[in-house]
Amino acid sequence: MQELLSNFSLKKLNTFGLEAKSSYYRAFNSVSEIQEALCSPEFSSMPHLILGGGSNLLFLNDYSGLILHNQIQFIREISKDNESVLIQAGGGSSWNDLVNYCVDNNYGGIENLALIPGTCGAAPIQNIGAYGTELKSALHSLEALNLENKEIEIFTNADCQFGYRNSFFKQSGKNRYCILSITLKLSTRPVLNLSYSALKDELEKSGISQPTIQDVRDTVVKIRSSKLPNPVEIGNAGSFFKNPEIPVEDFQVLQQNHPDVVSFPGKPGYQKLAAGWLIEQAGWKGYRTGDIGVHARQALVLVNYGNGKGIEIAELAAKIQDSVFTRFGVRLEPEVNFIG
Repeated sequence: MQELLSNFSLKKLNTFGLEAKSSYYRAFNSVSEIQEALCSPEFSSMPHLILGGGSNLLFLNDYSGLILHNQIQFIREISKDNESVLIQAGGGSSWNDLVNYCVDNNYGGIENLALIPGTCGAAPIQNIGAYGTELKSALHSLEALNLENKEIEIFTNADCQFGYRNSFFKQSGKNRYCILSITLKLSTRPVLNLSYSALKDELEKSGISQPTIQDVRDTVVKIRSSKLPNPVEIGNAGSFFKNPEIPVEDFQVLQQNHPDVVSFPGKPGYQKLAAGWLIEQAGWKGYRTGDIGVHARQALVLVNYGNGKGIEIAELAAKIQDSVFTRFGVRLEPEVNFIG
């Protein structure tokens, strides 16, 4: 069992780089270790939070409870045939390490999701997505620990109830499970997804007419690196808001008033709006007050320049939401999870 630490600083364990402390902290490397921690008499009734890469969290205050840090790390091949392969990864493994492993072995399906920060265990919760691809298209199943009865449950893709940046684990299953491992079904004969115009344009600009999944991965990394700040340099959680989806009828009205609105096809009957464009048009791009602000190159990213506080970022987010709603009649919804 890993050492139990008290009054533990979380500054290096959240990509916003916010100073927050947890009453107690313990890392776990196995199922038995987290089961033992949860069953300990002194912690069984205490609030607890499962921490992965800390890339999608906004700590508003110190955390009064026990933080359990998932460090179950492995990547392994389960089975393989002429068409597909099953790859399993521990919940504490780096998502980008998994992407690189799969691409380097020419297993196709998640190359568009390169350089997304966080762990494999957090990926299904958010149904992470980028450049025309979502995790739900590749996830075969996952193992999760039920935090109430301490038993392991298997979830199929359908069980996860995936939606846009959403899943069972953000709805009725919220705070009830710890994802121990995920299993992906990938293609051994990759078919590229170049539906996202920026990706296709960048490949063409680079003179790549017949791209491989390696080319796609490298191009995604190039685009993301040019647009999104590195959390090591500037505290951030990537995209702070979801791209809102509105009924096509409402979109047509919006487009009449704002002909240059940036949008994409959404689910049937809906159009997806570019949240970054809405925020930029509302005048927030590059905004800064004290040590927090909106990134100068990407309005979708809220940043901590050093000593910002979580509550300050939350207040800025609320002002942005109100501003966008006033101008466009569209309510933005955060991707980031507020803690505290």
